[in-house]
Amino acid sequence: MIKESELVLSSKGSLYHIDLVGNQIADTVVLVGDPKRVDAFKPFFTSIEQETENREIHSITGVYRNTPITILSTGMGTDNIDIVVNELDAAVNMDLDKRVPKSEHRKLNLVRIGTSGALHSDIPVGSIVASQYAIGLDGLLNYYKHDDNVFEHGMAEAFYAHAKFDNCFAKPYVVCGDEILLDKLAGDAYKGITATAPGFYAPQGRQVRLETRIEDINTILSSFEYNGNRVLNFEMETSAIYGLGRLLGHGALTMCLIIANRPTGTFLNNYKPNMNELIEKTLYNISCM
Repeated sequence: MIKESELVLSSKGSLYHIDLVGNQIADTVVLVGDPKRVDAFKPFFTSIEQETENREIHSITGVYRNTPITILSTGMGTDNIDIVVNELDAAVNMDLDKRVPKSEHRKLNLVRIGTSGALHSDIPVGSIVASQYAIGLDGLLNYYKHDDNVFEHGMAEAFYAHAKFDNCFAKPYVVCGDEILLDKLAGDAYKGITATAPGFYAPQGRQVRLETRIEDINTILSSFEYNGNRVLNFEMETSAIYGLGRLLGHGALTMCLIIANRPTGTFLNNYKPNMNELIEKTLYNISCM
């Protein structure tokens, strides 16, 4: 039995941060960063079965083409993903009254839809990148025990040798996305490696008033290639989703709308039409799975 301080529930008996229990969560959960982006899904649903809001976490479960789908905002960063993915899993795989794991495991499909910056000039703003792999620069998965088959060790070691990071940084890890979800949902998106950073400024090579410790992390990433796969983009959540998803037995895939191109310096200011197109296409493809 897990103690109350370790598996924290609200006064309603729901998971403390996401404010949900298992029967409110569909088998496919679309994760978005911005709580306001959850509302963008509502016009596509024929009905809304539940809606909750707690801190930066806003969730709805709706029906699209007779398919229940949960949309949940995570906020920004791998620390928030640590909370959200663990609590989603607990909601569907723990007996919350007895505080013990259920005898049967329920698998979720975790699909992140987000925005990102491209690391190559040939990936224009407005395009979609699907993350076949994620390189974690965040260190989160280093806190969890895991079997060797969770990580892509060959790619991780090759990247570590290529990057030559100081020992003060967390050792990068690499996790593969779900191949079935990639096949069903990615379509004609660019496919490759996504780098997940633990921040937006220095961790992604941006310098405002404070100098970056790594001189040109964008070049380090964009010049890395492994078995024909390039690092295509930079964001802040995917490695944690992929790593925790794999450890907990869930499928995971990230698809990001490119709103900035770092080499060309271009930025897509009005990206809502592009995001709505990605949302609709993803919902449709989920309903066909």
